[in-house]
Amino acid sequence: MARDLKLTRNIGIAAHIDAGKTTTTERILFYSGVSHKLGEVHEGGATMDWMAQEQERGITITSAATTVGWKYKDKQYHVNIIDTPGHVDFTVEVNRSLRVLDGLVFFFSAVDGVEPQSETNWRLANNYKVARLGFVNKMDRSGADFLNVCKQVKEMLGSNAVPLQLPIGSEDTFKGVDDLVSNKAMVWNEADKGMTFTEIPIPEDMLEDTLKYRENLLEAVADYDESLMEKFFDDPNSISETEILNALRKAVLDMKIVPMLCGSSFKNKGVQTMLDYVMELLPSPLDKDDIVGINPDTEKEVTRKPSESEPFCGLAFKIATDPFVGRLCFVRSYSGILESGSYVYNTRSGNKERISRIFQMHANKQNQIDSLQCGDIGAVVGFKDIKTGDTLCDEKNKIVLESMDFPEPVIGYAIEPKTQVDADKMGIAIAKLVEEDPTLHVHTDQETGQTILRGMGELHLEIIIDRMRREFKVEINQGAPQVAYKEALTKSTEHREVFKKQSGGRGKFADIVFELSPREDEKLGLEFENKIVGGVIPKEFIPSIQKGFEEAMKNGVVAGFPVESMKVRLFHGSFHDVDSDALSFELAARQGFKEASKNAGAKIMEPIMSVEVVTPEEYTGPVTGDLNRRRGMMKGMDTKMGAQVIKAAVPLSELFGYVTDLRTITSGRATASLTFSHYEFVPANLAETIVAKVKGTAVSK
Repeated sequence: MARDLKLTRNIGIAAHIDAGKTTTTERILFYSGVSHKLGEVHEGGATMDWMAQEQERGITITSAATTVGWKYKDKQYHVNIIDTPGHVDFTVEVNRSLRVLDGLVFFFSAVDGVEPQSETNWRLANNYKVARLGFVNKMDRSGADFLNVCKQVKEMLGSNAVPLQLPIGSEDTFKGVDDLVSNKAMVWNEADKGMTFTEIPIPEDMLEDTLKYRENLLEAVADYDESLMEKFFDDPNSISETEILNALRKAVLDMKIVPMLCGSSFKNKGVQTMLDYVMELLPSPLDKDDIVGINPDTEKEVTRKPSESEPFCGLAFKIATDPFVGRLCFVRSYSGILESGSYVYNTRSGNKERISRIFQMHANKQNQIDSLQCGDIGAVVGFKDIKTGDTLCDEKNKIVLESMDFPEPVIGYAIEPKTQVDADKMGIAIAKLVEEDPTLHVHTDQETGQTILRGMGELHLEIIIDRMRREFKVEINQGAPQVAYKEALTKSTEHREVFKKQSGGRGKFADIVFELSPREDEKLGLEFENKIVGGVIPKEFIPSIQKGFEEAMKNGVVAGFPVESMKVRLFHGSFHDVDSDALSFELAARQGFKEASKNAGAKIMEPIMSVEVVTPEEYTGPVTGDLNRRRGMMKGMDTKMGAQVIKAAVPLSELFGYVTDLRTITSGRATASLTFSHYEFVPANLAETIVAKVKGTAVSK
């Protein structure tokens, strides 16, 4: 029997590291009857943190999906939940999860408020237009302040955060909430781990605040519904709970209001109420616009409605390797039904893929199902070639959905196998890990022959190397971390390149005249303009010239680092009837790039990180002094909960081992968050050192 799509929710849980996302997901599994024991992160027993590395470190590394049923207002809801990591090195997991989710519960710590990774994830959610609720967790902790966090969400994240609850008590005495929608107070019952609550009269000392914040709530929703606006001015008390919820739902779906709730997941308080509000306010697949894509055959826009009668289309958003069932591909279905044993068309590869089995995921366990329903999230096996971001659709009704953009890696390690047996295993391990993680790049250094593994940060690569050892039994040696430098052109130059080779018999000849310059737009890659007229270079050789420039970009002229973006305008040249061929023109382009780059002001660029340090006031001087010594640019200072917040932009090359040094300077009392910000030109004196080092490495090898 088909499920009612109105009762389906695809939600994610996102936040800065350590805000309690996984603990909350464990509570949801317990309350919904999926698990009969509360899994605790600090004990390494969380269901959703199933990887050995996650259990040891107490952090989430890979986004885990699960499905639960939730009863609300006598209706049974089908909820797909994705628990995402909070650590900046694993932002890719949040990125790809948000691409396929309809709604998001955004977590904040009641003590720490809005933190750096909260801002990164919030921007991603804005980018993918995901409606969200705010949940302020850890209300039982010392220094918890719900209204202050709501204020930060408003000011720092630029959103209309509206409290729907006020906490009764705080810190040790936090025991319930005053619900501003129903205008009732409730206290959770400790005896059944917060499963049930008791209604109590609104405490006397809260009546004034309740009136004030309820009025704020009514005003926010009245702004969104004209009929409520009249009632609001005539008699605010005449607005019913149903009217408030209906207007609030519309505002949440339009991303005009972020309702704020509070609780303490660890103490089993507030999770069920939050889930009730998820069912009430967050969108079902039917509330989202029809999905828009491109027909690859006609290049025209096509749409799909979230309906089972439409042809199937879905997006592959994650590939994972399971020791028992092999390669799993996580798919969000947008229209139609996918039956197990049927075929789908992959628009990237142009091939048909047979889907042998379909699973509903529960962390790293699978429940086999017969079909993937419209609007649902599941995992499929049996495919040969599916990558993250591929569109899977019906062969007779092709569609390409918008994929995902992933950040470029900023740090690398040179790795080498310890023995020949490890060498064979290493190739297999790397191929599988790169397939799973689009932010992991691998290349072989042409001059040294080393394999360079590049990722988003030291922790990211540590985990990857640890997984190679444990899962794939590969023993490797790793070098010191290397910064992922790039090269960029700073001015334009015109150049003529004549490629000639005569070696008896048929020779090689190509002649091209082009302008090489930086791109004017912000985009990456090669912008290639073909301005050849009158057939001075035959049409069939143009793609080879473009290919030559694209290949040449992989090794810049200053120190061999890749050139991320440039523009080439090809406007003249000549060819030889006998000696010219595609390869001659490709080699001419490669050679031409090397020569022209010297006059195009090529410079080295380095990754700059946003650093935010929270430190007791007495260490402000030593911390800022240390950041200045690391070529840091101060971006501002602030106070938060009695501590100093220091913000700076610091080159990544100066930050290796920074967290350890910071602990030493502040006797372990400061914390730091490092987030990739942008690339910047390296100062001339340092550029010379980098070039000398690179050339020295090449010579010594």
